[in-house]
Amino acid sequence: MKSPPSVQRLPLVVRLAASTGALFLIIPIVGLVGKASWSSLLLDLKNELVLDALQISITSSIAAALLAVLFGTPLGIAMARITNKWSVVLRSIVLLPMILPPVVGGSALLFALGRNGIFGKPLFQTTGLILPYSWAGVVIANLFVALPFVVLSVESGHRLLDRRYELASASLGAGANRRLTSITLPLLRPSILAGGLLAWGRALGEFGATITFAGNMPGTTQTLPLAVYGALETDRQLALAISLLMVSLSLFIVITMRQHWWSHR
Repeated sequence: MKSPPSVQRLPLVVRLAASTGALFLIIPIVGLVGKASWSSLLLDLKNELVLDALQISITSSIAAALLAVLFGTPLGIAMARITNKWSVVLRSIVLLPMILPPVVGGSALLFALGRNGIFGKPLFQTTGLILPYSWAGVVIANLFVALPFVVLSVESGHRLLDRRYELASASLGAGANRRLTSITLPLLRPSILAGGLLAWGRALGEFGATITFAGNMPGTTQTLPLAVYGALETDRQLALAISLLMVSLSLFIVITMRQHWWSHR
């Protein structure tokens, strides 16, 4: 049923504030579009540096998103079901990467997983594996900042589940594993997908943790955000082109997520 016009009409102060907020978000995009050199845009995007950064960004962010789903889904389910005093501690740890400055997160990864780090040193001594300043380092940095999005999405989705399905399945003799695979995970599929897309978007745009833990080496660890950072000092039109590419990828994620974020009348 449609709301009466008097209910639908917003007060003038709300409309003015909303218009100002929307304008504030639109202005930077207009700035990018207005300053870009459209005649050379495709040529700029075919630049080897851009293509290498795009490949690294896509592969590392997808890998990070898949790992975030793999580890974040069970963690989100556990957080939704744990009700003791440790749940506050666990939730605080999960939220920490979302609050920490990314550079601090990258530094923490470096001190923990670097060649001389607490965990990285024995790893290097036993396997010879060095994680920082490598493609794997980019994935780890992306995973660190992206994992909370899957965890929170799954936890929120799990709290909204109708537990009667699980109870009915248990009453029919289904064990915990059977209930998880046949009831819980299928019901959580939208939340897992939403969390995975959010994780991908966050990983795709990560800058601080990546440059601190993996460095900014073209063709090896330089992602699109790092390429923008470098191009701003040498070739502003190239920086604009890469920025427009990033905006397009981000819009793709937002549009893909529209059914999860926006309710349809």
